Amino acid sequence: MTNSTTYSLKTTGDRIKSIVGGSLGNLVEWYDWYVYSAFSLYFSNTFFPKGDQTAQLLNTAGVFALGFLMRPIGGWLMGTYADKQGRKKALTVSVLLMSFGSLLIAITPGYKTIGVAAPLLLVLARIIQGLSVGGEYGTSATYLSEMAGRKHRGFYSSFQYVTLIMGQLLALGLLILLQRIFLTEQQLHDWGWRIAFGIGAFLAIITMYLRRSLKESASFTKEKDKTGITHGTIAELAKHPKAVLTVIGLTAGGTLAFYTFTTYMQKFLVDTSGFNKAEATLISSLTLLVFMLVQPLFGLLSDKIGRKPLLIGFGVLGTLTTIPILTLLGGTKDAWVAFALILGALIIISGYTSINAVVKAELFPANIRALGVGFPYAIAVSIFGGSAEYIALGFKILHHSQWFYWYVTVCIALSLLLYITMRDTKKHSKMEEE
Repeated sequence: MTNSTTYSLKTTGDRIKSIVGGSLGNLVEWYDWYVYSAFSLYFSNTFFPKGDQTAQLLNTAGVFALGFLMRPIGGWLMGTYADKQGRKKALTVSVLLMSFGSLLIAITPGYKTIGVAAPLLLVLARIIQGLSVGGEYGTSATYLSEMAGRKHRGFYSSFQYVTLIMGQLLALGLLILLQRIFLTEQQLHDWGWRIAFGIGAFLAIITMYLRRSLKESASFTKEKDKTGITHGTIAELAKHPKAVLTVIGLTAGGTLAFYTFTTYMQKFLVDTSGFNKAEATLISSLTLLVFMLVQPLFGLLSDKIGRKPLLIGFGVLGTLTTIPILTLLGGTKDAWVAFALILGALIIISGYTSINAVVKAELFPANIRALGVGFPYAIAVSIFGGSAEYIALGFKILHHSQWFYWYVTVCIALSLLLYITMRDTKKHSKMEEE
């Protein structure tokens, strides 16, 4: 007989095992997603006709943004599936889709070989990956938050961004190894970048099997056993308009700032500051390493003082410092100065990244939680996060890079207004009603 107690976690060790298992899958998913950005400096000329570097990067960034546009569909499909069939099943399906997308990029011939079919297959692969990662965020945020106990929910759920950042760091780390040890610059441009996507496809398949052994969350199984409850539908989600708008509003500034100082930074350092590709990759990797390590500290702090103070801190400091940091960064030739400026920005952004998953999960009841977290988040991240590189490079082509700095600042300031007026979810959590 199946009941909620079958799935309850009896010890802290059980809880940690489930969170680690869920987080490892999250790591591989985000490695596969970010390897596209990390290696785009090398494969952009493979899929698109020859042109100047900024134009090729703009085309590649456009495909990157297109993948983001699929994320709301992924958030809707996977969120619905997770709320109806379980978090565990949805997490397994999402990583399988990611594996297929990575494999397709790894084996697709270039523009010189198959013409326009090359960028079309690249687009198809990113659409598949966009569906995958769109579903991954909401489901993993829900799973990790539900598996964590009340006292340390902020701390445990912060590991979603630890593994998210680690995925990006692994992508950059692999690039550094290929750049500095195993391959020449020409080999990386010709075929070496395919190695990264092949590794991603392989790791995703392994993760798919690992995720099959995860325990389902007690929150889902308790809710599933109830009669007369609707699970994972848009109609049910529509009953929570305030929570939906809160997710979109608190995500807008945070995700734009995150993608500006992570995925776009490698290109910014090359295309604006004038560092070479190897230097830019190393600087980005070192800043991400520290950024990753501080996430649990901010999550732990939120368990002590609440979520709202951290969000307000990010909003205030992000609004005040983004333009000065980007302006100084664009003019420096010193690697350590660049490192310090980017790291400073990322420490500020940690007030958002470390707790955004748990804040969103605490806004919704269990029957609609995965969809409620994933769908509106995906809408916001598609509009603001996925377009960050494309808008930045577009302004650069127009010789108005400063406009992008102002755009990021205004979006953070608008999110700050929400942070100030919203209730602290630590004190007013839907999870406490279960």
